[in-house]
Amino acid sequence: MNKILEVQHIEKSYRENKAVDDLSFHVNEGEILGLLGPNGAGKSTTISILSTILKSDAGKINVFDLPLESHINEIKGRLGIVPQEIAIYEDISAYRNVAFFASLYGLKKNELEERVMNALAFVGLEDKKNDAPKTFSGGMKRRLNIACAIAHQPKLLILDEPTVGIDPQSRNHILSSLKRLKEMGTTIIYTTHYMEEVIDADRVFVMDEGKVVMEGTPRQIFSRVE
Repeated sequence: MNKILEVQHIEKSYRENKAVDDLSFHVNEGEILGLLGPNGAGKSTTISILSTILKSDAGKINVFDLPLESHINEIKGRLGIVPQEIAIYEDISAYRNVAFFASLYGLKKNELEERVMNALAFVGLEDKKNDAPKTFSGGMKRRLNIACAIAHQPKLLILDEPTVGIDPQSRNHILSSLKRLKEMGTTIIYTTHYMEEVIDADRVFVMDEGKVVMEGTPRQIFSRVE
C-alpha cells in the first residue's frame, strides 16, 4: 500500500510547552485517518504543520513521496485544507467563495464553473449558491468551508475539528461526506475529540501531550477504552 504521507520524529514547541513531541506516523493512500484526543493534545499543531501553516522545529515530512520542506508549493497544490476556524467571506455568495479558492489552484472558466457547482452539490448547498454565508447556520458555513477545500479535487484532504460547534444534522452530513470522498479516491486526515466521530475511520491515532499514545482500528481503540 502506497504511503501518501510519512511523518518522522517531528517536534514543535511554544516556549516551555512542547506541543508535538517526537511524533512519527504514516498515512496510506486512500484511507481515512482520525486523530483523536482532548484539547491541548497537539492535534491542531500537527495538522497545522502538515498543512504547511506551521514549520516543525525538528523532524522530516514526506508528502506524495516529496520532502515537504523543499517542495512546499508543489505539495500545497495537491492538498485540501479545512481549518478549525471557518475561513470564508461572509458578504459574497457561496458560489463566489468557492470560485475564489478554486481559482487559487489555477482553475479557470468552464472547468472552474463545473468544479464549483460540483463542490457545492457535494456539500448540499447548490440551492444556496447565490446566498451570502452571513445568512447561513454554523453547520452550513462549515459545509461551505469544505466545498472551498475540495473544488480543485485534492489528493489529500486535511481537516481540523470539522464538526466543532455545529448541529447534529450538519455533523452527520460532514462525516458522511468524508466517507464519500474516500470512495472517490481522496485520502483524508481529520481531528476530533469525540470518539463517535472516528467510527468510520480506517485507523485512529489517540494523541495526548503531543504524542500518539494509542493506535489501531476504531474497534480496537474502543475495546481498549471501554
